[in-house]
This record gives sequence, C-alpha cells and structure tokens, in this order.
Amino acid sequence: MIKLRTYVFIDSLQPQLAEYMATVSQGFLPIPGDACLWVEVSPGMAVHRLTDMALKATRVHLAQQVVERAFGSMVIHQRDQSDVLEAGRMLLENLGAKQDDRQRCRVAWKEIIRALTPDHSVLINRQNRRGSMILPGQSMFILETDPAGYIVYAANQAEKAANITLIDVRAVGAFGRLTLSGSEADVDEAGAAAVAAVEHLSGAERPVITHHG
Repeated sequence: MIKLRTYVFIDSLQPQLAEYMATVSQGFLPIPGDACLWVEVSPGMAVHRLTDMALKATRVHLAQQVVERAFGSMVIHQRDQSDVLEAGRMLLENLGAKQDDRQRCRVAWKEIIRALTPDHSVLINRQNRRGSMILPGQSMFILETDPAGYIVYAANQAEKAANITLIDVRAVGAFGRLTLSGSEADVDEAGAAAVAAVEHLSGAERPVITHHG
C-alpha cells in the first residue's frame, strides 16, 4: 500500500527559493514564478510510477526525484498552474487518496537566534554552500518539519512575507530544515509566516501508539 506523506502545491515559486532549488535539482530547473508540486510517498520506489504518470499526462517538468529506502519524493513544475494542478489530481486519483490524506505537518523545532557572532556565521556559511551567506550581526530563523517536504512551502511563504535571505532549505530525509537570515524585524515576520503556513495545512494525524505492559 502506498502512503501519501507530503503533498503541497506552491502557486508561485519565489526568486530565492527557485534559484536554490536549481542548485540541487538534477532535472529541469524551475524558475521564479513557476507553479510547483512536492509529493512524498512511502515506500520510496513507488514514486517512479507517479513520476511516469505525471510526465506522460501533462506538460509538467520534473525538477527532482529522490528515492530513499523508506520514502520517495518528486518535484514537478510548470509555468501554467493548471498543468501542475491536473498532474496532482491524477496522482491522487491513482493513489485512491484525497489531499487531506497527506500526513499532517509537525513542527519539530523553531527558533530565532539574534545578532549572530562572526564565529557562528562563518561556520554556518561553511556548512551551507548552496544558498546565500549569513552575515555577522544578522538574526537567524531555523525551522525543522516532519515530514521533510513541507519545509519548501514554509520557505516560499517566508520569502513572500519579508525581505529575508535564504540560507538553506533541506527537504529530503527524516526532517526538513530551513535557515534564513535578515534584520530582526524581517526575521520575526518571515519566521511567523513560515510556521503559520505549515501549521495551517490540513492532513491526517499520526496514530497514537500505546504500549500495554
């Protein structure tokens, strides 16, 4: 049985996020303004079937596909939102699922670090080579989500909300991680927008596991 972990539609990729995605994409590169759909399923190998279906039936382009042991993810994009929405509709139909069957996003960590020291900022920049650089004295917002794919939506909404610099967006693996920087006021606004974006997404709750002894 294929389970829908992440399903998130982005109406218009913001400039920094689009450029960041292009640095990690192995497929057709997205550009600012493209509509985008991020889908993650388990088991991982099932993503090949969904990718094949979306590409054959619509005009969408494949930006990225990652197949891990447990999870598989795909990112499709197109200038015309209707193509992306139609591809998503077909994928859900094939899975026998609704959008609300996706796993509900859980914020695993969120924090704002204010007035970064030079030592701290240098180390962050050495670890993150694909995004922009963070500067000493700036504030930094960090966010971690489960499942990972929702972090892309958080990043896009943060960039819409305030004048920030995108440092890192990691959307593959057990957790998604976002790092952004800017002035204290802009980081406060962007961080609030990012958290609100993922917390308001619908989805199925995880089952509560109880142990009887």
